[in-house]
Amino acid sequence: MVNLTELTSKFRHVRLVLAREKGHPEGDPHEGYDLLVPLDENGHLDAVEWKENQSLCRVRRFHPKGEDMIGRLRRKPGGQWYFDYVPGASDNEIAFHLSDERFVQGEYISIRNGDVMRPYRITLVEKP
Repeated sequence: MVNLTELTSKFRHVRLVLAREKGHPEGDPHEGYDLLVPLDENGHLDAVEWKENQSLCRVRRFHPKGEDMIGRLRRKPGGQWYFDYVPGASDNEIAFHLSDERFVQGEYISIRNGDVMRPYRITLVEKP
């Protein structure tokens, strides 16, 4: 569990929910991610703040048919962001062009789990 007093003013709680896709014409608010991440003044991930506070950057994946998975936001050499739940690469979820994305309510982000790329809508960006 993260001690909220350790967070800098740049940290935000971001919620992503499954957007409309084949098989989910209305999306699904019960499937998605909660992120605890540092954002800059334009709503982009703040890589400098992340590097200084990596252990505080959390990901919770939730799904109506399974247990929540708790992990961390990680970054590969070269800048690609991903969600990591257990040691090793077998469970990693790649966030498509996350460095370019703005975390603004109503925007969309694509995340790859295995061979499947799925769309998620940002429904919440707030101070924790």
